[in-house]
Amino acid sequence: MGWRRIALVLAGLNVVLMLLVLASVRPLAANEHVSPGVLRGSALELVDERGRVRAEIKVLPADPTAKMPDGTEGYPASVLLRLIDSKGSPHVKLAASEDGSGLVLGGEKGYVQILSRGTNPHVKIVNGVGQERTLEP
Repeated sequence: MGWRRIALVLAGLNVVLMLLVLASVRPLAANEHVSPGVLRGSALELVDERGRVRAEIKVLPADPTAKMPDGTEGYPASVLLRLIDSKGSPHVKLAASEDGSGLVLGGEKGYVQILSRGTNPHVKIVNGVGQERTLEP
């Protein structure tokens, strides 16, 4: 008879604990100060029916060792939006950082780059055979 009482007491405790846990469960919320419908995170990717990334927006950390095409070193923390074609080539890039912003519109026949970072804002147009023209103020 002693074992039956112990089993009943333990079963009763389990029921009480389960009810306490269920009573304290609340809906998952990242931040109660954000309005409903807002997604929060450091990256978002949109994929097509084959699972290929077709659009992404990311928050990128600063990289003081990055080598830039203009020969400078370092890149500040930034936000990057990329729109990608079905072959995996980015055709639109839009970036914003502490020291400025940039926009690249591209395709198979070339690209246009608008860059406003640092002290040398410019517009560069490059065609499919590599000829380029830069416009500066």
